[in-house]
Amino acid sequence: MNRQMKRMQDSTERRDTKSQKSARQKAVQQASERKRVGTRQFVREVIAEMRKVLWPTRKEVVNSTVIVIVTVAVLTGYVFGLDQLFTQFVFNLF
Repeated sequence: MNRQMKRMQDSTERRDTKSQKSARQKAVQQASERKRVGTRQFVREVIAEMRKVLWPTRKEVVNSTVIVIVTVAVLTGYVFGLDQLFTQFVFNLF
């Protein structure tokens, strides 16, 4: 942590009053005291959240896959070319 960050942290801590600190501590304590939900409720909530997800269409998935494969192929060729170039350089050096 650099000096500027320490100064900012110190000034923030000085501005916090006791009531703000106690309110923050209460919020942390309440969050830790929350009751855990059962397995069925958890699964129901997960399914409800998954329904909200905007899933890509088949065309979008295929398009993204092609872009990734082409990019990987190009970068692999680039790295292979550099490797061959440096290998020749080192063998010619010795």
